[in-house]
Amino acid sequence: MTSNAFGPKGWTPERLGSLSGKTYVITGANSGTGFEACRILLSREASVVMLNRSAEKSTDAIAKLKQEFGTGADVTFIHMDLAVLASVRQAAAEVRKTVPRIDALICNAAIAQVPTQKLTEDGFESQLGTNHYGHFVLCGMLFERIEESKGRIVVVASLGYKMGLKTIQFDDMNWDRKYSANPAYSQSKLAQMMFAYELQDKVKAAGRSVEVYVCHPGSSATSLISTSGSLMTRIVFKLMSLSPMVQSAEKGAYPEIMCATENGLEQRAFYGPTGRMEWVGPVGKGTLEPYACDKAVMEQLWRRSEKETGFEWNI
Repeated sequence: MTSNAFGPKGWTPERLGSLSGKTYVITGANSGTGFEACRILLSREASVVMLNRSAEKSTDAIAKLKQEFGTGADVTFIHMDLAVLASVRQAAAEVRKTVPRIDALICNAAIAQVPTQKLTEDGFESQLGTNHYGHFVLCGMLFERIEESKGRIVVVASLGYKMGLKTIQFDDMNWDRKYSANPAYSQSKLAQMMFAYELQDKVKAAGRSVEVYVCHPGSSATSLISTSGSLMTRIVFKLMSLSPMVQSAEKGAYPEIMCATENGLEQRAFYGPTGRMEWVGPVGKGTLEPYACDKAVMEQLWRRSEKETGFEWNI
């Protein structure tokens, strides 16, 4: 168990004051931790822009939120499919046109445990394409808007980053040789973390002000596994979710809200639950494995990401 700067209960939304006048953009916000993050932010009078793939689920989510917080709740939806770079570009352009300030972009959406190798229409392994490349382009296109308000980028990773190769498999990023759901998912999450830590270095070197934080929800009861995992994975997780080793989606949202709002956090860190196995428990600073910050790999991944997506960052 790691020590917690926020006391025995860890960070909770009770620390939040009014967020009136602030705007938060969240990917994958119509269910799970993303939806709960919207709820917490709206309860403090923030404005929220959801970037989601499903228009139908987004409409339902907004209706629920307005029912809870009143018709004046400032929550809107822009369609975006992270697995399709053209859709990401279109959504980012729409955000730039319609959202005048971004206090934090929360990269919350993900797919996990895809049982057989699938490629995105851009030709990437689906988990890497959705979780990493899609967010890589989105963050790049919205960077200047976030910089204008001295805002933040929050990357929601996963403890799953420890369950794979512990580096990036540059010679076979699509897993053509030997696809396996878990190592491919782990790779996509490690890539997200390495992108964030390399972005921190680039922002610092350029004297810019965007802050970049990395967190994870721990083991939370969300639809992530049930939407993309195999039958066996779904059954195992269903059984686990009845145990004390799984917490609510609301608690799973605490780390990303903390990283989007709390002052005085360290950037080169990994935030999430600090209890048993760091799956559950009080939210604070967790354990960050050194290989997630391997500078040579981070730099190579950045170059590769620019090449694969055809998007060059300008910091």
